[in-house]
Amino acid sequence: MDIRIGNGYDVHALAPGLPLWLGGVQVESPVGCIAHSDGDVAIHALCDALLGALALGDIGKHFPDTSDEFAGIDSKILLSRVMELIEREGWHVVNVDITIAMQRPKLAPYIVPMRECLAEIMEISPARVSVKATTTEKLGFVGRGEGCEVYAVALLGREEDCFN
Repeated sequence: MDIRIGNGYDVHALAPGLPLWLGGVQVESPVGCIAHSDGDVAIHALCDALLGALALGDIGKHFPDTSDEFAGIDSKILLSRVMELIEREGWHVVNVDITIAMQRPKLAPYIVPMRECLAEIMEISPARVSVKATTTEKLGFVGRGEGCEVYAVALLGREEDCFN
């Protein structure tokens, strides 16, 4: 089996009165991400990890924030389109691992729904989707509640002809 690994990172500033979407799930919160799309920073980092594994560029290359087409778009649609690219290239997702850094709100009640949502879009088992949440112990912009950052890793696989 041929395998590829990709790393993704994204960050968004937070502001009061905006919806907070993480991993395809709306989280109850007094603040949400400032963004051109729905601001789902977890899906954006995941898309970058998936695209990076195949050296296909980043989310901004495929879905520029200067395009009206993507204004307010549901990031689950972006992930679906990234999956179409991956499948077209003959690859499949082996597993993904996502770490969300956010001081508040507490994300523990949302982890399982996020895993299930992302797994459904990627057409893999939730057992292959890891989502973790952490704080930064009140340090930096995340700790001050000014933003949210997400790190993602994706492992892709493809069956190869053994004579290549």
